[in-house]
Amino acid sequence: MAEGTPQLPPAAMLLFGLLLHTVSQHGPTADKPKEKPNFIIILADDIGWGDLDANQLEERANNTPYLNLMALQGLRMTDFHSPASTCSPSRAAILTGRYGLRNGVTHNFGVKSLAGLPLSEVTLPQLLHKAGYHTAMIGKWHLGHNGLYSPTNRGFDYYLGIPFSNDMGCTDIPGYNLPQCLPCDSHGPQRNIHGGCYSRIGLPLIENSTIVEQPLDLWTLTEQYKSAALRIIHNASERGQPYLLYIALAHMHVPLAPPLSPDAPTTDNHPNSGVYAASLRELDSLVGAIKNASEATDRDNTLIWFTGDNGPWEQKCQYAGSVGPFRGKWQTSKGGGSAKQTTWEGGHRVPTVAYWPGRIPANTTSSSLLSGMDIFPTVLSLAGVTLPSDRRYDGIDATNILLHGEQLGHEFLFHPNSGAAGRFGDLQTVRSGRHKAFYITGAAEACGGETGKQQVHDPPLIFDLERDEAEETPLDVKTTEYQVVAERIARRREKLLWDIATDKSVSIADYRTDESAAPCCDLTQTVCRCPRLVILSNFRKITHLISDHKTY
Repeated sequence: MAEGTPQLPPAAMLLFGLLLHTVSQHGPTADKPKEKPNFIIILADDIGWGDLDANQLEERANNTPYLNLMALQGLRMTDFHSPASTCSPSRAAILTGRYGLRNGVTHNFGVKSLAGLPLSEVTLPQLLHKAGYHTAMIGKWHLGHNGLYSPTNRGFDYYLGIPFSNDMGCTDIPGYNLPQCLPCDSHGPQRNIHGGCYSRIGLPLIENSTIVEQPLDLWTLTEQYKSAALRIIHNASERGQPYLLYIALAHMHVPLAPPLSPDAPTTDNHPNSGVYAASLRELDSLVGAIKNASEATDRDNTLIWFTGDNGPWEQKCQYAGSVGPFRGKWQTSKGGGSAKQTTWEGGHRVPTVAYWPGRIPANTTSSSLLSGMDIFPTVLSLAGVTLPSDRRYDGIDATNILLHGEQLGHEFLFHPNSGAAGRFGDLQTVRSGRHKAFYITGAAEACGGETGKQQVHDPPLIFDLERDEAEETPLDVKTTEYQVVAERIARRREKLLWDIATDKSVSIADYRTDESAAPCCDLTQTVCRCPRLVILSNFRKITHLISDHKTY
């Protein structure tokens, strides 16, 4: 755990709640800043809507004090959704502003994947780089790690991180998991472990295109990320160059921090043992360090946007986050999960905060229906970059929501199948205002291993989220309300599917795999373990190269 994390007693949390209603609001300045703004996009893996303290003040938790402060000083978005309910599709949509059926990424890439996000797709860092931005990424990529699919070939000038999830390779001291992953064994035979743990290779840490550590040390990763992030921010400020810093943190995918005490508090819908809460605090502390560095260098010209890639990984039980009130009770009452991989609210409604002093009014909340796909057009708009005209986009420009308090978001938002029921990427759940329609449900694993039966719904299940945020009781199909909503959603769904079918810019991802595609710094070593001297040599070479070119 990082030192200096602020800890608020219950009385202070009550004061925080009062401040949410009393802090003065500072209106934005001119519509366009005098210089190009900086952008820090922070994406948290597998984080629940209820994990942000500011979303659930009644829980009296103190796991996210820095994010709470950012919400108090900025904009908290309560109806913000990840573009998909699992890793690769969500990240692809965020970086392209397009549904998976357009950008080609409909499910996750693996350790042995040959390709990644189709090369025909244009990414946010590519466009900002062309506009004079320094572009850097830290953390989990998960959009292809070989050759032209790696981050530094998709628009990023600099990269430090893990090419996929932090459980997709063994480590000498694994993080907490269910079932628990075994450590790497450099002397024993290669093996596969039941339950999704990858043990045939060590988990690699990559800097630019070089493996600098394999297996990496998960327990020092936060400090390495923090050091790199602060260096990027300070160096860009010294050069006077605008920057995009994209930080994808996997703290909640496989929690790392040990419990603070054996009797850490729990709640009925967030039964963590303290491990998850401690890891959440570690993530929050890193966010705080990044925010402080930004404020110390270019405070009034930097937008920080924090959000999640999908909801909690429910089958991990005590190592999963909180969906808050969005429990998907219709599904859980019939068995199976209602969070990650599903299109229930818990799978894609994620905690989201935007902060930009002097530009985004302080202490504001937006209930606009928004998506991670909106980051792409919004950031480009704020940077003064025109969207490429050779393709169709699904994200919307949310500038007026961020800066001027407008509440108009998506009229319709589609949630793709993400590994539970149905074909990957199919748009079989639709949101329209307060209503949400399901054409298919089920097939996701819950804590305990129960998997709900896949069910196709014709006519669709429709819920009124304003009256039933837990998605427990669907509307009666005989009511006028149901019939009007069902017809409106069906028309828009048919229109979008036709639009995608006739879209000449649609990409198709290559999901082929091969043993040789797994990242490995030394094929002669079990689990690709790099001798320490090799790692140090690589690190020194990179450090020397960085120093010579005055980058990172």
